[in-house]
Amino acid sequence: MQSNQQAFHDYLQMQKNYSLHTVKAYLNDIAEFESFNKIHFEQDSIDKVVYPQIRSWIVSLVDNNISASSVNRKISSLKSYYKFLLRIKQIEQSPLLKHKALKTPKKIQIPFSEKEVDLVLNQIVYPEGFEGVRDKLIIDLFYTTGIRRTELINLNLSGIDFSNATLKVLGKRNKERIIPLLPIITNQLKSYIVQRNQLQEIKDSDKLFLTQKGVKLNDTLVYRLINMYFSNVSEKVKKSPHILRHTFATHLLNNGADLNSVKELLGHSSLASTQVYTHSSLAELKKVYGNAHPRNQK
Repeated sequence: MQSNQQAFHDYLQMQKNYSLHTVKAYLNDIAEFESFNKIHFEQDSIDKVVYPQIRSWIVSLVDNNISASSVNRKISSLKSYYKFLLRIKQIEQSPLLKHKALKTPKKIQIPFSEKEVDLVLNQIVYPEGFEGVRDKLIIDLFYTTGIRRTELINLNLSGIDFSNATLKVLGKRNKERIIPLLPIITNQLKSYIVQRNQLQEIKDSDKLFLTQKGVKLNDTLVYRLINMYFSNVSEKVKKSPHILRHTFATHLLNNGADLNSVKELLGHSSLASTQVYTHSSLAELKKVYGNAHPRNQK
């Protein structure tokens, strides 16, 4: 790896506190452009490129049916790299200074209905013993806290404070936040911990959620778990932990929670991130508005 790229790697990991997965994604995008540039423009380094070279790469990606959102992500990685080069005074101007992102269609995430969540939590039958108790708690924790899948996987046993009914969550960029727990969740946690302590072997002893073999959960297992249980009650195309996070925010907003409170619970750094969850609450608001306004009664 070239010295500038190694420095960029260290910057992302140590100063920006990005996860290893995120850092790897950034560097893969940069390496991909570097390879393209070497083949088509016979340049070993991408530190001194001009925008038409990047534009050629964008055209190539689009011609190869790479989605606009994926192209934008790759260019975002490049943009971060050139901003870093500016910061360390290796270049005088970013070649992406006047670049405009490709237009992408807005995808509306459809949350689960309150009825669907109720059916999963109160009507379907869970397996006996450890896995059944764990699975139901995971679903209920997603729905009542809105935490991300990675945050749930990395929850520590020490992060539970039963006396204050709170949970410590490590979010993006290692930002900690404290989330309140409902009584129904603290009761489930106590039952789960009893089951957890009875596992024959525990390897990842610090982690809250474990498999039957005593190791921490992985992304795929958690995704499959949510998809499996919600497939029993919902015909929605997408059934994932993120949809449960979306459902958490939507149901709170529908029932009168203010946007700032939902922002804090979700661990967003700005309201703009939280506002993507307001489309469903807007639909509910229109319904209430239509039913309640005197002008609509005439």
